[in-house]
Amino acid sequence: MTSISLSEAGSSRLDRIREGELDLQVHYNDLGEGAETVVMLHGSGPGASGWANFSRNLEPLLAAGYRVVLMDCPGWGKSDPIVCRGSRSDLNATALKGLLDVLGLERVHILGNSMGGHSAVAFTLSYPERVGKLVLMGGGTGGASPFVPMPTEGIKLLNGLYREPTIDNLKKMMNVFVYDPSDLTEELFQTRLDNMLSRRDHLDNFVASLAANPKQFPDFSARLAEIKAKTLVIWGRNDRFVPMDVGLRLIAGIANSELHVFNNCGHWAQWEHADTFNRLVLDFLQH
Repeated sequence: MTSISLSEAGSSRLDRIREGELDLQVHYNDLGEGAETVVMLHGSGPGASGWANFSRNLEPLLAAGYRVVLMDCPGWGKSDPIVCRGSRSDLNATALKGLLDVLGLERVHILGNSMGGHSAVAFTLSYPERVGKLVLMGGGTGGASPFVPMPTEGIKLLNGLYREPTIDNLKKMMNVFVYDPSDLTEELFQTRLDNMLSRRDHLDNFVASLAANPKQFPDFSARLAEIKAKTLVIWGRNDRFVPMDVGLRLIAGIANSELHVFNNCGHWAQWEHADTFNRLVLDFLQH
């Protein structure tokens, strides 16, 4: 594998998406040349991007021969800004459909984290024939938890960070985001803060979206039985953003599904337990 295979700049791409009511530029990273493609969809944290969320998970997939596409959802990363007044899950699903059409990809595996999980489910419900296997981590459907006060502690901190993007508020959120914050470095905090502040339009638009529609992620529980794709659900037992009972709802609704729970793990399973996570996902995709 050459160094360019794991270069953010070398794999950076920008294409115009015209799909439904959407007409915007979408940024993505495109790595590898495998016959099968894995699309990775990031979460909704300020400063998030495909590369920032999944940089620890690329090498094993590429080494195994997969093509990997990391899409920056509209309103994040280097993609165009947008105010979402309806379902963010469906908006991202529409953007993904447009991107796959541009790339000429008929069928892909989808791995979604948090908001990316919601978006992956929305895409699968709308375009089931285009989905191979699904991996959902810390997200997949909205709706209130019967066990945890809503909004959760983590979501409150996330929304507060969007409104006041300071290093102190970022550290407060990240300390809840993961189970063991001792691995979080000052360099990571500063990089994430720089990413956030470089796109204040994204921050402002997220707040405007919440004002227009506080429930950005619909509850798909009633439609989960429509999903026929083989699905791996991954959760952190200590997730303080999206409670683990959401994962139980997913496997209760999706017939061909299984659940893996990481102990001592928060909302960022693919980062906190990267090595085990990578082996688990690769085995799931290959068998």
